[in-house]
Amino acid sequence: MANRQTEEKITALYERLSRDDDLTGDSNSILNQKRYLESYAAQRGYTNIVHYTDDGWSGGNFDRPAWKRLVADIEAGKVAHLLCKDLSRIGRNYLQTGFYTEVMFRQNGVHFVAVANNIDSEEQDSGEFAPFLIRLQPPMSEERRRKASEYAKQNGFNAKADND
Repeated sequence: MANRQTEEKITALYERLSRDDDLTGDSNSILNQKRYLESYAAQRGYTNIVHYTDDGWSGGNFDRPAWKRLVADIEAGKVAHLLCKDLSRIGRNYLQTGFYTEVMFRQNGVHFVAVANNIDSEEQDSGEFAPFLIRLQPPMSEERRRKASEYAKQNGFNAKADND
């Protein structure tokens, strides 16, 4: 497969995990997200990989250290591709997430892929349901938070749910 990397620019792999996500098991763990994205990138010839990882940060908060560094690198023209596991890793606020995926990334020439959602900004039809996926995140997040809290109480954990 041909190398899809723009020579000097990076392929950003973004991982995020909140404390609530951690209660739902290993599928979203930072290590699993990294492996998943590295495998995807390798299979498609992306190189010059840089991880941006926000571990323990809520998706409702865009004031995350790695996210802010990533946005600064995008604005500086350093990023060619941005890969994440799914849209919920970018954020849980549908307006802000939509701004980044539909406006900011495009204005800065960033190829965006949310792997598990089959969203690829270079594929014309791949993101047609993205606005619906983004819009559904808050109710789904609230339901997951409620279940995690119930699980913690039933199993004797003293867990306080954060705003995922």
